[in-house]
Amino acid sequence: MQVVDTLSIGGAETVAVNLANLLPQEKFAAYLCTTRAEGPLAGQVAAHVARISLNRGGRLDLTALLRIAAFVRRHNIQILHAHGTSLFLARVASVIARRGVVIWHDHYGRCDCNDRTAWPYRRVSKGIGVIAVNQSLAAWSRIVLGVPSERVWYVPNLVEDRVEDRGTAALNSLPGSPGHRIVCVANFRPQKDHMNLLLALVLLRRLDPDAHTILVGDASDPVYEKRIRSQISELGLEGCVSCFGVRRDVSSILAGCDIGVLSSVSEGLPLALLEYGMAGLAVAATDVGQCSEVLDDGAAGLLAQPASPEQLAQALALLLGSPKLRADLGGRLQARVRARYSPQTVLRQVCQIYESVLEKHAA
Repeated sequence: MQVVDTLSIGGAETVAVNLANLLPQEKFAAYLCTTRAEGPLAGQVAAHVARISLNRGGRLDLTALLRIAAFVRRHNIQILHAHGTSLFLARVASVIARRGVVIWHDHYGRCDCNDRTAWPYRRVSKGIGVIAVNQSLAAWSRIVLGVPSERVWYVPNLVEDRVEDRGTAALNSLPGSPGHRIVCVANFRPQKDHMNLLLALVLLRRLDPDAHTILVGDASDPVYEKRIRSQISELGLEGCVSCFGVRRDVSSILAGCDIGVLSSVSEGLPLALLEYGMAGLAVAATDVGQCSEVLDDGAAGLLAQPASPEQLAQALALLLGSPKLRADLGGRLQARVRARYSPQTVLRQVCQIYESVLEKHAA
């Protein structure tokens, strides 16, 4: 059973839904539990996935705990695959139910900021397995939490090639002109550092006045989003930056753009980067989290230091100025994503982990 707090649009939520949908049905019966609330991704859950929604009102919601524990017992669930902070509820539920091995999927996007408090995780980490979306998070579980190395695995995120979702409605209505469109798919929260991108765009405008950037993402932090919108106005970027908010036609938007950009100060392994690659976009991204690995240390995309708008502007200008470079880098990244981050590749790793955990638990 995948356990996740909500089904809002985000990396951890998307991974939970993808795993529930795509695990081989001949091997595993798939369940999905949302602990707090539903969201837009609920419509993407496959029909064969059994669901429970707890709608818990707080951390100490005893009714929610008893419901999930009863569900685990009733369906004889053997693995509780908890994403992000749902670890705590899943761990307690497994104790109450007296069954179910807990695997924690660590998606923490602020790992580069070194600001996570360790003690709550230490209290629940005994006996669990950990899947980390980048090597830094895997090392954190081993070194800081003391989880044995044989129970910590680095598994990258996966991305589907959703060709069927690439309609023409968004493509025909996109602002800007072909050859000059930049897209940033990132929810509005501080670690995404949209301000870094905006400052880079001020510099870029002098080099390419036709460049137009489209921001796609949820207002995860409304105060932060309001500040970014205000900065767009104050920097005089209203004519060359469009805020699209949450969109269900992201694949279509990517198909109509020329460059994908991420300006984050911290990342795990951003799904947006994989989506850019699957769409064949050339990419400029900050060198945080697992971005360098995805971009093959710069061979499949351009890297800039975080919080360096000058470097990011230079990378974007280089891509805008060379259609050939865009095509070459976009092709390399697309091939790399299809080879390393496809559902087949990643699901093989996850299935091996499940089988190993079940075998050890049975013993």
